[in-house]
Amino acid sequence: MDTPSADFRGQVLNFMESMRLDGPPYGRYRYAPGQTEPVLYASCYAALTRHLFGELDALTPEQHAEWVAYIQSFQDDDGMFRDPVVACELAETGTGWGWRHLTLHVLMALVTLGAKPSKRLAWLDVMRRPEAVQQWLKGWDWGEGLGYTSNGVQNWCVALQYARDFQGEQWADKAVCMILDFLDEHCDPNSGLWGPEASSSGSAEQWLSSRVVGAYHFWVLYFYDQRIPPVPERVLDSVLATQNELGGFGWREDARCPNSSACEDIDSVDPLVRFSEITDYRRTDVRQALVRARSWIVSNFNADEGAVFMRDTPYEYGHPLLFSAAGESGMFPTWFRALSLAILDWGLYGEQMGWQFLTGPGHQFK
Repeated sequence: MDTPSADFRGQVLNFMESMRLDGPPYGRYRYAPGQTEPVLYASCYAALTRHLFGELDALTPEQHAEWVAYIQSFQDDDGMFRDPVVACELAETGTGWGWRHLTLHVLMALVTLGAKPSKRLAWLDVMRRPEAVQQWLKGWDWGEGLGYTSNGVQNWCVALQYARDFQGEQWADKAVCMILDFLDEHCDPNSGLWGPEASSSGSAEQWLSSRVVGAYHFWVLYFYDQRIPPVPERVLDSVLATQNELGGFGWREDARCPNSSACEDIDSVDPLVRFSEITDYRRTDVRQALVRARSWIVSNFNADEGAVFMRDTPYEYGHPLLFSAAGESGMFPTWFRALSLAILDWGLYGEQMGWQFLTGPGHQFK
């Protein structure tokens, strides 16, 4: 498996289908081969992956209607989506996993299915007042807690972008603009990143990688709104510096033996492609980095045709029902690594490979 060929696409879709539970309603998926219970996160990743390969058109009208209704059934009166089988403290408080993060993925999944939430995203109404947006922005940790902050800001801002563009909530545009203006003001002009230049723990390479991971969640907000982020050339310098000898983009304390995750890889692949669309700076270096990254990402797919989050490492994605053992494929990394390949092919070959992107905010738009 060395290219995202038609065979590769069919294999990934086979893995997706193997995770689907039989019986109504259509659209219920488990997270990994070792799991048995359906979770809403997995249903979202199935929709996103199948859309990426242009395969959702194969749904019957009945399957489509059941899937949409199944997803919509998880929405509460405040507009947020909650899956009771994974309810826990982290779901309430987390940013890289939990209800707001899940809602972001549900909104993308509904776009793939040509549907919308049944209710308004009423939890966003606190952002109607400009002073509330300013207070909210200042309340985040813009230091070494950047990773937590960047996920949280993305969750809220994507929901605001969606409410504006898909639900007619025009007031949300002001909040989005205020968030992007704040990011402009707090961006480091020497690196194009956010957060302090040095960390109190870990290597310099590891902290640079962490800053790039955090910045990715901000950059997609800019690009969806067709707004150029600050200092594109410095961004490319920063991102290129995070690539390791295996072709991935993760650094550990021992930088000689890196093993990057699905998140670390897409968090560098995506900006390399998007920023190279707006500047010719270091174009040859970017292309070489993408070629190396492509081989590495493909190597994270298994014989069962799914992908791992991180090689040789077990991974619990927020809850035991979203656990995959070392070497075991999971729905989240399969989607994210397939999306990484789609973005890579967009950067390397234009539209020749036939991937299908979204028109809505989040991660999968082009």
